[in-house]
Amino acid sequence: MKKIKIISKIAEIYRHRQQFCNIPYIMKQEKHIIDSITPTFFELKNCVTLHIIYIMYCIMKQKLPIESHPFPPFLPDGARVLMLGTFPPKPNRWAMEFFYPNKTNDMWKIMGHIFYADRFKFYNAEQRTYRLQEIKAFLTEQHIALYDTANRVRRLKDNASDKFLEIVETIDLKAFFATCPTLEAVVTAGEKATGVIASMANVEVPKMGEMVECEYAGHRFKLFRMPSSSRAYPLALEKKAEAYCKMFRQLGYEI
Repeated sequence: MKKIKIISKIAEIYRHRQQFCNIPYIMKQEKHIIDSITPTFFELKNCVTLHIIYIMYCIMKQKLPIESHPFPPFLPDGARVLMLGTFPPKPNRWAMEFFYPNKTNDMWKIMGHIFYADRFKFYNAEQRTYRLQEIKAFLTEQHIALYDTANRVRRLKDNASDKFLEIVETIDLKAFFATCPTLEAVVTAGEKATGVIASMANVEVPKMGEMVECEYAGHRFKLFRMPSSSRAYPLALEKKAEAYCKMFRQLGYEI
């Protein structure tokens, strides 16, 4: 049992950092986690022991399945805005087969609130699902494209949290710009999604609700960082809607 707890702690460190590092670096940078492991372990904390644990964790990780994105990109003609999350939740949480499918995700309530002053515009309460065709018509009319920043992921925990998603393959942003040369802005929801695009464009991650000018693959665009629409993000729907409304107005939308 003690060995399992030790491996779990080391795994927690790697999940937190989302990268493979050498053990001495981890011991230096993540001391607050390592210190919580039992003193008995640290009587044996030589590099050989730690590297064995590291190898065991790598083996455990390789057994985790890699998931491919379940939806094709939604790319209406003349798309001006590309909205990106990180990756969809597991199918057992879906209320429809489209982006932001989780009933406890507020994206479609936010869109209904700011464009129609009706947060339930796209939600069918009787069937407890979303009005998918109305959503697609709205996105087409407003020239909004949808996808996510990850093409393939590993779930390090059996949930939908970005914190426990390891991105195996990122979006091919260059291909999106080639397909949609009219794109003016990339709008990311959440810290992880924003970090992926900021890293590609070699810019600092903007603060919440703010924008930075970017250039990538010869295409100039604005990168907006928006609050996550997940209810796990501690902000009222109205406040999230304010941030999205401000962003759309900056892009010239009349709302």
